[in-house]
Amino acid sequence: MSASFNRVILVGNLTRDPEIRYVNSGSAVTKFRIAVNPNKRDAKPEDTMYVDIVAWERLAETCNTYLKKGSPVLVEGRLSIRSYDDAKLRDDNGQPVRRQATEVVISGMQMLSSRRDDADSGERGGYNGGRSAVPAGAPARTGDSPGGDDLEDEIPF
Repeated sequence: MSASFNRVILVGNLTRDPEIRYVNSGSAVTKFRIAVNPNKRDAKPEDTMYVDIVAWERLAETCNTYLKKGSPVLVEGRLSIRSYDDAKLRDDNGQPVRRQATEVVISGMQMLSSRRDDADSGERGGYNGGRSAVPAGAPARTGDSPGGDDLEDEIPF
């Protein structure tokens, strides 16, 4: 029997501002999409991949606070495929159409913008002035699902 491995590391730019919501248990969940460009010289715009990202709990709140449309970011997590019923579409029997969504549930995030990038755009990246919400030496890991027990007490600034 072979072991399986599910780890994704992506670098891209947010295509829109993150959206945060709270599930019934009170856990925060933030969703956003990043555009990932291929690493080749002759890349065309149609080669860009758009990847849906999901963050839970404290990491969700951090993403919602510090990320915005256009922010360059490195995310690390696991690939997840979830199924849902599309209430807007019906099959021949009148039943909702079953759909699948592929997304990356992240366990870590690193902001990649520098102070100079933020100053050039006339904006500051929140409380920390554009630096990463999590220092490069500190892991940005939190539970990647509700009820995770590996949450850190505080994110150092």
